Amino acid sequence: MENKTLGIIGGTGWLGRAIAEALLDRGFLRPEQLLISNRSGVSTFGAGVRLLADNQQLVDLSDIVVLSVRPEQFRELRINARGKRVISLMAGIPAAAISAATGADGVVRAMPNAAVEIGQSFTPWYSAVNLDERDRDWVQRLFECVGASDELPDEDGIDYLSALSGTGPAFPAMLQMALTNQAVAAGIPLAIAQRAAQGVVVGGGQMLANRDPRQMIESLMAYRGVTAAALQSMADQDIESIVGRAIQAGAEVARRGL
Repeated sequence: MENKTLGIIGGTGWLGRAIAEALLDRGFLRPEQLLISNRSGVSTFGAGVRLLADNQQLVDLSDIVVLSVRPEQFRELRINARGKRVISLMAGIPAAAISAATGADGVVRAMPNAAVEIGQSFTPWYSAVNLDERDRDWVQRLFECVGASDELPDEDGIDYLSALSGTGPAFPAMLQMALTNQAVAAGIPLAIAQRAAQGVVVGGGQMLANRDPRQMIESLMAYRGVTAAALQSMADQDIESIVGRAIQAGAEVARRGL
């Protein structure tokens, strides 16, 4: 796939644009290798990047097509991508359905998250066709431009991870909000509660970037103090089952299609 042209349908949306900018900034693509389409045909991309208002024209001019649109918009695309490789960033749309609707020769499904904006997304991907080593490396390097990435052995994994890593900051945001609300209910002023909760989520997340979470929990439990009491309470309420049910609920939506 080296030196191929890449077209992004929906490339001026938040996800498509973040990926496009990262590919250019990292030198993965030259501007003349990138095509972007949206309904208006208007964008602020720099010189060399081609902007199109016609999705089929983008497909015709591209070697590889990225679908960066909402799942509910997919039915309205009506593109002919025969002879093309299509990379879908849509949750809940199976590779077989994409291939049947577009005629694509091969479909890759991937699930980035909102952290593409800061180059910290985890992007799992799955190819519905066998890729040779060069093409597999190309897809892997593409998504590494916006963070970490792994190839999955089966498509069901994409649906599951759509509800796990695909949620991006949603779970930490809910935890931070819960911590804030509980602190306020305990009489802590709102501004202080917000800063304290943010420190737990953001500061703790940064520490975990280089630490094993199980070892951290075990070392904190060993002190048998305040933190251990809080952790034991969560364990007694089976926090793993609560999280597991939440992820399964999201995964089921992805599996049955949006």
